[in-house]
Amino acid sequence: MLRTLLAPRLVALHLLVIGVLVSFTFLGRWQLGVFEASGAPRRAPDPAPVAVTELTQVGQHVSGDAISRRVTATGTYDAANQLLVADRVADVAAPGGRAAQGSGFWLLTPLRLADGTVVPVVRGWVPAAADPAAAVPEGAVTVAGRLRPAEQTDDVMRSGNLPRGQVATVSTAELINVWPDARVRDGFVVATAQEPPSRATPVAVSPPTEGGGFTWRNLAYALQWWIFALFAVYMWFHFVRDARRGEREREEPQPAEPAAPVEA
Repeated sequence: MLRTLLAPRLVALHLLVIGVLVSFTFLGRWQLGVFEASGAPRRAPDPAPVAVTELTQVGQHVSGDAISRRVTATGTYDAANQLLVADRVADVAAPGGRAAQGSGFWLLTPLRLADGTVVPVVRGWVPAAADPAAAVPEGAVTVAGRLRPAEQTDDVMRSGNLPRGQVATVSTAELINVWPDARVRDGFVVATAQEPPSRATPVAVSPPTEGGGFTWRNLAYALQWWIFALFAVYMWFHFVRDARRGEREREEPQPAEPAAPVEA
């Protein structure tokens, strides 16, 4: 058996099959990677900033096409009702709650507009509740940022009861109860710039994205390459089996020819 497998002709076949398997496996994995990447979110058009009042309403949810849009707002901050969003890092997309316990706080401050409505604004991030950067500026301010939809109260795994003045999520439904005298617009603004400038660390927020459509053709190509690899193994098995069968036939003793009859 070993002699058959190590025959020069079969050794060349082994090397060829190994090369085919490695190549076809990588080609299939490459096509699978192209398929997976095709479904990843892509950057959507990012229109010029508009007033936050054009995209938000009191009592109406922020529409999907308004998410992450650039907005501007001018008003005065209500320092007495500022809240700290506990257990957050300086990235709006990062998980909060128990996953970021002790990481720091978002500064969530109500911005009262000229029409009397309130827009929740995440002014920035601080590592501790007593950080001097948490101080709220007085007078009129102009905020530029990106609009985000209200978080759900169960979006984070809470790490326990929070002290007064702290919340776990930026939930419009919760803010209506915390700020009962305010007409709160849905969603919240993550500030990217402010006049006068803020001393808090800005919270990172991504531009709008849109879902990609999977290119199923690439998945079919990946399966095709792997099927070719399996077929190569199948053909290798048959070549080896036929070679082994031929060797057995050569090794089997040939039947002796009958002796010629002796004439009297």
